[in-house]
Amino acid sequence: MQKNIFNRLQICFAVFFFLTFYNTSQAQRVTREQLKDTVLPSFSAYRDNYFITGIPLQNEISKTTADAKYQISFKQLITRHTLPFQTQLFLTYTQKSFWNIYEFSSPFQDVNFNPGIGLASGIYNRNDELTGIAELKLEHESNGREGEASRSWNSVILAYNARVNNKTILSLRGWLPFSYSDNRDLIDYIGYGELNLSYDLAPKWNLEISARKGAQWDWKGNLRSRVFYRISKSTNQHIMLEWYVGNAESLIDYQEYENMIRVGYAIKSPDLNLLRGKKTKPISE
Repeated sequence: MQKNIFNRLQICFAVFFFLTFYNTSQAQRVTREQLKDTVLPSFSAYRDNYFITGIPLQNEISKTTADAKYQISFKQLITRHTLPFQTQLFLTYTQKSFWNIYEFSSPFQDVNFNPGIGLASGIYNRNDELTGIAELKLEHESNGREGEASRSWNSVILAYNARVNNKTILSLRGWLPFSYSDNRDLIDYIGYGELNLSYDLAPKWNLEISARKGAQWDWKGNLRSRVFYRISKSTNQHIMLEWYVGNAESLIDYQEYENMIRVGYAIKSPDLNLLRGKKTKPISE
């Protein structure tokens, strides 16, 4: 069953790649000089913030199998001044919670804490136009438990976010994991990296696909697809539909295979909007 679902999703990826690279028209890019005059927010959303709820597709629907998932994520810019190699220093924090909201007393199944510190730098073409953003990060992720329920790992992450065309952002993240002795087979399920694609379907619609492959020669890993509908042009609030299939959705059950569909409310991260040519108000205004 797991293999069949992954085969079907490979077809979805093929269609998505065709749409991505078929559209080659380019909107205006942010230049190096424009970026210097751009007011980067000191405090902003890092990953998407959301509250969604849904049901399993592989099991019977009940109070114990349906759940809610929410995420809080932010980024704090430590310094606006350019450090060596034209980098910026920042802190991040993400908290993802799995809530059995339909059960009696509504217990939390798992809460995953993910703080980090990193350096970011813009990548430019020959015309001094921004084409990508590179990041080097140190992250810790754990569920804050003790004993047999403890799950934690640390990693050094190298990420590259690139603009493919005026509708598509490609993000690649690779990590070197360390200090995960409580769960020695974790890397078999999360692997050493992930790929993310974001595609603007229409003015108010966006599609995102994320994939991870486990470290072994098997079908462990996960695929996550999200469709966003922006509520209005003047807001960053969205309705989000998410389909998650695979392993390691939560740390506590990283070995379990999940096939969940959820829908709810989301505040989409503006972290990569500069690659889309979107600028905040310049300092001179």
